Amino acid sequence: MKKIAMFIAFQGFRDEEYTEPKKLLEAAGHKVDAVSTAKGEARGKFRVTAQVDKTVDEVNPADYDALTLVGGPGALEHLDTPKVHAIFKKAMELGKVVGSICISPVALAHAGLLKGRKVTCFPGGAAEVEKAGAEYTGADLEIDGKLITANGPVPAKKYGAALVEALK
Repeated sequence: MKKIAMFIAFQGFRDEEYTEPKKLLEAAGHKVDAVSTAKGEARGKFRVTAQVDKTVDEVNPADYDALTLVGGPGALEHLDTPKVHAIFKKAMELGKVVGSICISPVALAHAGLLKGRKVTCFPGGAAEVEKAGAEYTGADLEIDGKLITANGPVPAKKYGAALVEALK
């Protein structure tokens, strides 16, 4: 069993980008922790809610096999922070699987983690990831080593399957 930390906005994460990969990861026997900026019940854009298992302050990347960022309207407001940047920087140094979907790769770009990497994201974030030195492909799904990015809710299942594959 592997452990995955899924970082979600406390308000306004994108429902399917959280539920679809989580379903696939749990079906593969892994444990998924919902991580956010506050404890309690995080609310998705539509109707999904999630019990937050850990706050950003409580997460040690060394305890996880994969760390992922969920997109949605609240993603950058809640997750594009120095604290989250530091966690993902450490995760990449430790060689963990890192996943990021929709607009959330912009947070990795701001953390300086995408230089020279092949990346996709929500089209609205393309300029930011390119500015950070990434090669933006615009594909549904992009896998560059242990970095897995997807461009939005449509490939959420495909993205979840790629995470499962990367954890084998």
